[in-house]
Amino acid sequence: MQHNVLILDFGSQYTQLIARRVRELNIFCEIFPYNHCPTDLSSYKAVILGGSPYSVRSEDALHIDLSHIRGKLPILAVCYGAQYLAHFSGGEVAASNIREYGRANLSYIKENELFFEKVNFHSQVWMSHSDTIKHLPTNGVKLASTNDVENAAYKIEGETTYAIQFHPEVYHSTDGKQMLENFLVKIAQVEQSFTPNAFVDDCVKELQEKVGNDKVVLGLSGGVDSTVAAVLLNKAIGKNLYCIFVNNGLLRKNEFENVLHQYKDMGLNVKGVDASERFLAELTDVEDPETKRKIIGRVFVEVFDEEAHLLKDVSWLAQGTIYPDVIESVSVKGPSATIKSHHNVGGLPDFMKLKIVEPLRMLFKDEVRRVGATLGIDAELLGRHPFPGPGLSIRILGAITPEKVRILQEVDDIFIKGLKEHGLYDKVWQAGAILLPVNSVGVMGDERTYEKVVALRAVESTDGMTADWVHLPYDFLMKISNEIINKVKGVNRVVYDISSKPPATIEWE
Repeated sequence: MQHNVLILDFGSQYTQLIARRVRELNIFCEIFPYNHCPTDLSSYKAVILGGSPYSVRSEDALHIDLSHIRGKLPILAVCYGAQYLAHFSGGEVAASNIREYGRANLSYIKENELFFEKVNFHSQVWMSHSDTIKHLPTNGVKLASTNDVENAAYKIEGETTYAIQFHPEVYHSTDGKQMLENFLVKIAQVEQSFTPNAFVDDCVKELQEKVGNDKVVLGLSGGVDSTVAAVLLNKAIGKNLYCIFVNNGLLRKNEFENVLHQYKDMGLNVKGVDASERFLAELTDVEDPETKRKIIGRVFVEVFDEEAHLLKDVSWLAQGTIYPDVIESVSVKGPSATIKSHHNVGGLPDFMKLKIVEPLRMLFKDEVRRVGATLGIDAELLGRHPFPGPGLSIRILGAITPEKVRILQEVDDIFIKGLKEHGLYDKVWQAGAILLPVNSVGVMGDERTYEKVVALRAVESTDGMTADWVHLPYDFLMKISNEIINKVKGVNRVVYDISSKPPATIEWE
């Protein structure tokens, strides 16, 4: 695959967003931690230095040797990167009298400057720093200012090096995408050749070369990532792909049968394995969410291993790993802090001895969907909400019983069907119901009840890294609440979760 743009990560929360904006320009890019910069840069045509929560003036400033990049490749330094170039190249960075955070407008733009071509005067940009560049580095030339920031943008003469103290990648920088396009396409002259069609062609060719005539086994989940991975592999190796779909007893109502039916018309070789009783038996009396995850992961591996051994001469395990999983496994300060274990990270135990193939490992979620559309996968399947690998186990707070699973499946089914019937499903990133470990007093007819409480959750997001709760119409929530209480035996109260991520997570466990 062509390596067009290298993004060096200094720990900014916006690094992935830079990559997404670059990809939107049909330009391929990769993110590496600043301290794991590739030594061979021959296939890169430009470098972007990202932001950071650190200060270039502090003792723990993040340092990078740029001698093999500066003057050899076009550089765009963003925020921390811009301050780093100034501070360590003859300029001066000092603490600002006011924290420069939030919206600002460009009050000066240097005339006839290609970086700002088609950028409006007074264009809004997004600042996020407490230091500011007082003096430009050696050979620095000011390109733009705001009312509060004199050196909002500059370039270094004698190099194709540009630097900006604001974030062009965020939505609030109204001409940010234009600036990125100006730098990458007009200045660095990077080709805009990274399209879904091109990815499919390149990926199929790479898979054929890598796998050859070997057999590959893939664990399907019914979700977008594993489905797209399966169709890509099927296009590349055909009958040598063997798919296994395991029912852990914690899927949505009728999901095992529905997903198998969906796959039937896609030309995939799929075997459905109903291991629901085995999973639920192992989870008896288990309340801790991390323990639930580990049990489900272990039993899945056991079931998958047993099924894989029924196949002869399998050499490869395919996984639906996507790019955010890859990035977060190697962060600037080592692996990210574990908020919760992931059911699909870490691979399989050594005794399986299978080589790993991950056809989607360089794609973001929205890119996976676009590739799926190119492959002709049904839009309804591509539009499915993400669903956690441990399934309803982490939406049943406390111990799991078959009765609790039944209750939650019924509640979830009413909620999801309601979203679809009212045209709300596609406006939501992820939705589901949570069964709380409390009973509440209620009245049904003339009788007092003491039954379960369920919480409904619906969030908006792009990739799940951050998420806002969805303002579902009150009339819709009232209708769904009434339907749940009237139709699901064992529930007498419905609440709606209005927490965003951060500080809350999307799932409750």
